[in-house]
Amino acid sequence: MTFAVIKTGGKQYKVSANDTIRIEKLNDKAGKTFEFKEVLLTTDNTTTEVGSPMIDGAYVEAELIKQARNDKVIIFKKRRRQNSRRKRGHRQHVSVVKILKIYGKSGKLLAEAKNATVENKTSEKKLKLKKLLKNK
Repeated sequence: MTFAVIKTGGKQYKVSANDTIRIEKLNDKAGKTFEFKEVLLTTDNTTTEVGSPMIDGAYVEAELIKQARNDKVIIFKKRRRQNSRRKRGHRQHVSVVKILKIYGKSGKLLAEAKNATVENKTSEKKLKLKKLLKNK
């Protein structure tokens, strides 16, 4: 299995081709393609490359799917016997990203996402059903 470990937003993520991850908010519009240059580790079925701390020349290509918000986190503070309570909520802004390609040390393509054909298959089934209904 081919995967990479990337660093973005102060966190590290293990990603493979065709993965969808939620990362800290990026200031871009949906549909934009970009690259993660901070790659810590890449591996395929035969070799593993570990950076110190980053791998020079390696990068991960991704597409921004949408901007979203995480689930609400409740912050509740209470001081006992003081009749003092405070309840607040917080929703963090995140970006939903799809990993398209993983490139190794020398810019060699290690993994590529396959295009999903689920919509095409369902539309083909609908067309077949319509033809069957017309024939009857």
